[in-house]
Amino acid sequence: MAFLHIDHLNKRFGQQAVVHDFNMQVEAGKFVTFLGPSGCGKTTVLRMIAGFETPSGGNIRLAGDDITRQSPQKRGIGMVFQSYALFPNMNVADNIAFGLKMQKRSADEIRHKVGEVIALVELNGREKHFPHQLSGGQRQRVALARALVVEPRLLLLDEPLSALDARIRKNLREQIRDIQRRLGLTTVFVTHDQEEALTMSDRIFVMNQGKVEQEGAAETIYTQPATEFVARFMGNYNLLTAQQSHALLGMEISGHLAIRPESVQLLSHDDPTEGALPAVIRQHQLLGNVIRYQVEAHGAMLQVDRLNRNAADLLAGGTQVRLKIARDDLREVR
Repeated sequence: MAFLHIDHLNKRFGQQAVVHDFNMQVEAGKFVTFLGPSGCGKTTVLRMIAGFETPSGGNIRLAGDDITRQSPQKRGIGMVFQSYALFPNMNVADNIAFGLKMQKRSADEIRHKVGEVIALVELNGREKHFPHQLSGGQRQRVALARALVVEPRLLLLDEPLSALDARIRKNLREQIRDIQRRLGLTTVFVTHDQEEALTMSDRIFVMNQGKVEQEGAAETIYTQPATEFVARFMGNYNLLTAQQSHALLGMEISGHLAIRPESVQLLSHDDPTEGALPAVIRQHQLLGNVIRYQVEAHGAMLQVDRLNRNAADLLAGGTQVRLKIARDDLREVR
């Protein structure tokens, strides 16, 4: 039986439907992500789970309990917001202790639990600091600690890393995932960042216009996009029309053909490999350890990724090449 079970969830604001027939089952201890562009409904679903928005239809069950109409305080859910939502007049320890004080826990218990969670999020020595004295990453860890200290049944994270710079964001997402695994805490994470979703999630729900376009394991979502939207949103897929697919590969399809940039091999113009296509380098982008080439073949523009091993190997615009496309990696999407 699923730990978190959502059936036919809907939400309307006036005449506008923002969530359509949303269904989800999450096993205990899993980390799942709602991934999608701004306005797709992912935060609205999260807020309905938390109890901050009332569904227009459907139901939500947590550990077998129907919580659809239950007040937020009774759900046993912890939530971390994008804006941190810390009390500026309280220091770190008091911010973290706030939920426990509302539960009227004893002073000794509060002191013990706050100490434990401060160590868990590595904020030792910052107990007496106020939010304005902390970095963005430290403030977000205080917000996380405040949600964890009350020992929630379910943890909700609403784009908690989007305001942080890239280095801090990477470190904090690793820390969040490590804490989640150690605690075995069922977690729902909202993001618009594909890399965050792929690196952190047990399962991903890709959302578009209030609906789930596709759900599955991170590897499945990346390598087997089910729709044109998922293929476009998950990064840098090449999407060929039916006409282009026929011209390049002799394939007859009805939708689009999705090809990952790393599934196309660049060969020299005189390489004799059977089935390789003549093409021309048009431009390139340096992406750290990867060079992404824009390559033209039979009038179609393809992105091709190649490891950046040596600056001397860089292919200039206008270079004649041949392309070998891995047929097993091709994916027809609707």
